[in-house]
Amino acid sequence: MRIKKPLRNAAAVAAIATMAVASLAACGSDSSDGDASSDGPKTADIRVWLNGTDTPQEARDWLKKTFEDENPGSTLTIEQQEWDGLVEKLTTSLSSESETPDVVEIGNTQAPTFTSAGAFSDMTDQLDSLGGDDLLQGFVDGATVDGATYAVPYYAGSKYVFYRKDLFKAAGITAVPTTMDEFIDDAVKLKQANPKPANFSGFWFPGQDWRNGAAFIWDAGGDLATADGDQWSGALESPESIAGLETAQKLFTEASGAAKDGNEADSWTPFCAGEIGMVSAPGWIKGLILDPKTGCPDTYGKQIGVFALPGTDGQPAPVLLGGSDIAIAAKSANQELAQKAVALMLSKDYQTIMAKAGLTPALNSLAPLLGDDEFAAATIAAASNAKLTPAAPGWANVEGSRVLEDLFSGLAQGGDPAELAAKADEQMNEQING
Repeated sequence: MRIKKPLRNAAAVAAIATMAVASLAACGSDSSDGDASSDGPKTADIRVWLNGTDTPQEARDWLKKTFEDENPGSTLTIEQQEWDGLVEKLTTSLSSESETPDVVEIGNTQAPTFTSAGAFSDMTDQLDSLGGDDLLQGFVDGATVDGATYAVPYYAGSKYVFYRKDLFKAAGITAVPTTMDEFIDDAVKLKQANPKPANFSGFWFPGQDWRNGAAFIWDAGGDLATADGDQWSGALESPESIAGLETAQKLFTEASGAAKDGNEADSWTPFCAGEIGMVSAPGWIKGLILDPKTGCPDTYGKQIGVFALPGTDGQPAPVLLGGSDIAIAAKSANQELAQKAVALMLSKDYQTIMAKAGLTPALNSLAPLLGDDEFAAATIAAASNAKLTPAAPGWANVEGSRVLEDLFSGLAQGGDPAELAAKADEQMNEQING
């Protein structure tokens, strides 16, 4: 999954995002011959923000060429952003008529804060033409406020485990784990069997990686937060959540050689450097690992295996369902052209490219394009029990304040799980209701 690091001053997220729709007066056109209307000028340079390396280059090239072919006189510029610090940058840009991009990719867990604040344009009347019932419904629901939808799904992805078959064999592990206990035991065995390099990980688990850490809480029967009516509160102090945190701490201290204060970005780099036995990552990193130019050594191709993280009951553990939405900035002066760009990004041609790159497509009907190999099987198994982050109005505030990064980093550094959970719940309770 990707790094989503919203604004540190979390309460400001909604406030500033609300400013983004205080005035919707159109900006000037990039074109000299476009007559402005309520939908914007006839021609313009459309700015599309895509985040990280998730979107394959083939898709980016297709989008630019197809949009410009279909809209003579207009251009489409893709501006790559980083997940780290994205919400802060979006908050600033979306509140400025002169700086706002036209189309933005945003993490599905971040979308509710911006949709609630009105920083995105209403896309409700476009849903049918963009896919209707074929769209990933959970993502549509997460971007819907009072019956109006302000963002549409871009892609989804559940994490599953990539592992080195040769390292399993060398450590005496004869089969992939089928329960959580077996997984933990195997992770520890891999670490012990590979004392060098010192930073080798039986299971790669950087200290700030709460997105993988959430699976251990959920598997133990705990939760990040719960609701009583429409009032949300942190749930990390429950006995079940504490048990999950203790499991995470065991992996931190006995199986992982990753930085105790590090994040989960670019996990394929240490994997391809031979520093990892197992890593939990979204399916799209398969392409990065196997890419002959940027991936692992050729010999790795035959040594890489995958499986869904097993749960305590032998079924797939409840991992975090991540992914991205696409939205149109409310302050964009090019609403009609932005809609055309979004339509192309939700088209079967574009989404087919995404699916073949290992990303779960926004259109359910294209899921078979993920294939029928072990990677596809792991994707499907992982998604079968995947969960979303709490649907609380202030969840992006929680992410922005880095409460969970601090919690898990504290665990990795040997802190007391109960004390850390209590502190995290207290901080969450100040932010989670918006």
